[in-house]
Amino acid sequence: MSTPTPPDHSIDACVRAALEEDLGGGDVTAGLIPETARCRGHVVCKEAAVICGRPWFDAVFQRIAPGVTIRWWVSEGEAVDAGSRLVTLEGPARAILSGERTALNFLQTLSATATLTRHYVEAVAGTGARILDTRKTLPGLRRAQKYAVTCGGGHNHRMGLYDAVLIKENHILAAGSIAAAVAAARQQAPGVTVEVETEDLGEVDQALEAGADIIMLDDFDLEGMRQAVARVAGRCPLEASGGVDLEQVRAIALTGVDRISVGALTKHVRAVDLSLRLE
Repeated sequence: MSTPTPPDHSIDACVRAALEEDLGGGDVTAGLIPETARCRGHVVCKEAAVICGRPWFDAVFQRIAPGVTIRWWVSEGEAVDAGSRLVTLEGPARAILSGERTALNFLQTLSATATLTRHYVEAVAGTGARILDTRKTLPGLRRAQKYAVTCGGGHNHRMGLYDAVLIKENHILAAGSIAAAVAAARQQAPGVTVEVETEDLGEVDQALEAGADIIMLDDFDLEGMRQAVARVAGRCPLEASGGVDLEQVRAIALTGVDRISVGALTKHVRAVDLSLRLE
């Protein structure tokens, strides 16, 4: 599934918390600037990237200075080259400088997730496999990062613990077996997708027999994935997971799996290099 832009109240909550931790009782440095001073500034992307995070960027300035004019030169989800001008700000100098870091933090972090996701999506192009995220997100930014994944062309796994069942090793041990865990899930959460994590082909057989909606192949090698694909023969979607990186993701996709979940999309975040240049 894809994630639409999070609702305004969700964005506002993130922005409010971020501004509170940065501004505290007030920006003592910006206070050195005359209250009536105005300026114009441009945010420039210093490397190739997929841009994501405009709603959060805008919300920062709408909250601290509604009078700031914001003009975007790129679309959400657009790929840009190094040196591209992204957005122009014009208004009270104090407000622009006070909001700069928080606004850029959102934009550079979400653009990082969107950019990395795009690399993975391009790596598996033509194979039929879909790139998915995980719950390994930055605390408080779950919705934002999963939205960024979709901006990069990826797809979302479950949003949280409430919208899908994922039966892992410890759940199986506690329930007694894969069959017992799946049966309990069907009884307690009827209509909810049930996915079973497996560690070998024997567990794949058990999950298939138990009626799992999706079977996860956890840390399988390529040959193991190929055997699982042949054994399941399209009766159930297969998801590869565990230690996936850009170097091997296409080889994984070519085994015939339907889905590849990648924790690095939201966990291994390297912020995109942005800067605000004032005129």
